[in-house]
Amino acid sequence: MSDNRERHTGAGEHEEEIPAIRVECYAGYRAEESPRRFFIGKREVGVVEIIDRWLDPAHSYYKVRADDGGIYILRFEPASGSWNMILFNSGTLEEMRLSST
Repeated sequence: MSDNRERHTGAGEHEEEIPAIRVECYAGYRAEESPRRFFIGKREVGVVEIIDRWLDPAHSYYKVRADDGGIYILRFEPASGSWNMILFNSGTLEEMRLSST
C-alpha cells in the first residue's frame, strides 16, 4: 500500500490499520536480529531496552522501551521482511500502563 499501512480485518467487524515502520537492527553473535531503532514516518525512535520477545509461527515480536519513554510492541514478518508497530503506550497514565514496564 502506498501509505505504508497494512489493512487487516477481524471477524468482519471493522478494518484495522497497522502502521508499517522502518527498523534498524543489530545482529548478535547468534545471528538473532534485535531492533535498535525505528522510524515512524520521519521520526527516529531509539530502543533503550528490549523488555520481552516472543514468536508465533509467522512473526517475531519485540516489546521495547524507547528513548521517548514509550513502550512499543514491534512485529517482524520474516516471509515479507516487513515490520509493523502493533502497540504503543506512552506510560504517562498510571492506570493505563502495560504490565512489566
